[in-house]
Amino acid sequence: MSKSLKRVSAALADAGIEVEIVQTGAQTRTAAQAAAEVGCTVDQIAKSIIFKGEDSGKAVLFLTAGGNQVDTAKASAVTGEPLGKADAALIRAQTGFAIGGVSPVGHLNPIRAFVDPRLREFDTIWAAAGTPHHVFALTPDDLLRLTDAEVCDFVA
Repeated sequence: MSKSLKRVSAALADAGIEVEIVQTGAQTRTAAQAAAEVGCTVDQIAKSIIFKGEDSGKAVLFLTAGGNQVDTAKASAVTGEPLGKADAALIRAQTGFAIGGVSPVGHLNPIRAFVDPRLREFDTIWAAAGTPHHVFALTPDDLLRLTDAEVCDFVA
């Protein structure tokens, strides 16, 4: 088991959330790939999109429904700072995950997070478990509790 997968599993267990981490047969780097693998709608996939705060230099996590796109202007407005592209090195340093497998939980360092209201419309949503080949299901309420994220409109 990879270090990333172990961190996600431990974070879920520490929070008292019992989930089955599912190993997919194919990569789940995109929401469409993940949805096809687990048999859900694209919007039930909680995409982890990370931007770099241009003032703070820190990574900021946006958890959005799989079919939605982050609107950078709206996202900048909710964070209170201009946002730019987060490179792979910043994402790895702050979260401990590689692009394509960023989980909403189990980060190496605290991260400011925001959640797309669309994710709250489902009983079950799916998220990356730290690798491009692992996902897990949880409730929107558990996602909010685990991430301490603010629910707000930041999508196009």
